[in-house]
Amino acid sequence: MLLDRFRMDGKTALITAAGKGIGAACARALAECGCNVMVAARTESDIESVAAEARALGVRASALRCDMTKREDIEALVAATMEEFGRIDVLINNVGGYPPMPALKTSEKAFNDAFKFNATTAFITSRLVIPHMLAGEGGSVVAISSAAGRVPASGFVAYGTSKAAMTFMMRNFAQEFAPKIRFNTIAVGSTATTALTNFLDDKTRSLMEDSTPMKRLAEPEDIAMAAIYLASDAGSYVTGKVLEVDGGLEWNNWPF
Repeated sequence: MLLDRFRMDGKTALITAAGKGIGAACARALAECGCNVMVAARTESDIESVAAEARALGVRASALRCDMTKREDIEALVAATMEEFGRIDVLINNVGGYPPMPALKTSEKAFNDAFKFNATTAFITSRLVIPHMLAGEGGSVVAISSAAGRVPASGFVAYGTSKAAMTFMMRNFAQEFAPKIRFNTIAVGSTATTALTNFLDDKTRSLMEDSTPMKRLAEPEDIAMAAIYLASDAGSYVTGKVLEVDGGLEWNNWPF
């Protein structure tokens, strides 16, 4: 049956920034597909809650507090995943973000910080996971990028550039490690996570929705559905690609 290709029974996924929003939705979706999960984020109570939800779906799940800006934390996370589960089949690189600011107010430090948070963390995590995938049965790496890395917009010189770099990095990885490991990116549009909705009043949200062809913000589960396609055998012939889950955006819908 075709839908069986979405099953990931016995496999293990490592999901970063998994305490809330897109990362948490990806963890739950992977668990629904039978995949064991290691969830990581800075807030322990959040990831423990997500891990409990995954266990309730019948899979093994662990949570580890991790600051993804620190290499030693990332190394400890990968090591803990291997110790607990003995394998890593799926990596969801979900860490990212940076506030918009005018280009002339973007310092060199701010630009470098955005690049480190959005691109360097994905490089380090992927670089540490790849050897385990190569030694095992292969795997799939899914990176969460942004429409801001594709659609130019005022105020996004740091965030947009760093997301574009991360996207291209995944394409390079895909060429180097095919066919054993697949690398793909999801370019998300405005998504109804607390990181966004906490800053939106009703008027601003309506402006964003009206500027989006699908006339709504994405839900985290919209992104999770794309992630399980790319992570599972359902997407086994897809690598080095960008899946745009952005409601049809061809222009900036940021209202500020």
